[in-house]
Amino acid sequence: MIDLNFQVEGAEPDRAAAAPLMLFKLRIAERVASGALPTQIQTVVLRCQILMEPSRRTYTNSERMRLLDLFGTPERWGKTVRPMLWTHTSAVVPPFIGSTEIDLPIPCSFDFSLAATKYFDALEGGEIPLCFLFSGTIFHDNGERLQIAQVPWDKEAYFRLPAENWKALMERYYPNTAWLNLRKDVFDRLLAYKTHLGLPSWEHTLDQLLAGQKELATP
Repeated sequence: MIDLNFQVEGAEPDRAAAAPLMLFKLRIAERVASGALPTQIQTVVLRCQILMEPSRRTYTNSERMRLLDLFGTPERWGKTVRPMLWTHTSAVVPPFIGSTEIDLPIPCSFDFSLAATKYFDALEGGEIPLCFLFSGTIFHDNGERLQIAQVPWDKEAYFRLPAENWKALMERYYPNTAWLNLRKDVFDRLLAYKTHLGLPSWEHTLDQLLAGQKELATP
């Protein structure tokens, strides 16, 4: 049975991508018995589920305030702070013997209706604890014919992504900007309000709506 181990060794933005994309540096190595030869791996069709593990770091008071929408008040965090799904991704690993390194691409959304975006944006610094869960299919050559094996479901890797990496990536694509995804009927009401008052921009419209609510609107 082929035993592949996975290790995330770093992360950096894909500077040539049209949309925010983080490349995680993934090292894949086969564990072989003493004296045995490594397998000729033809390819690996790799799938990966990535979880955020917010309980594995500490938070400042201001971060706790910004996370109220996700986790509630701090006294409830013992029940509400649980691993959360960030995303799924996949990659096709080219042929190798022994070990190889690939870029695992992770699209990064700036949609604030998503829990991951709310969580990442709330952090002032530090690191984001991530758990990578792997599965997939291994195609290998035993010297006579092509064979197929599965990546066991217990294969995983941990990585602490600097929060600044995500923030710098978002600032690169959306400088001083945030996106809201509104239901169409809510947007129509907001547009009618803006038009009725003759307000010049959406920022002015929201400022008008938030007038008198500054204490609630400011974390």
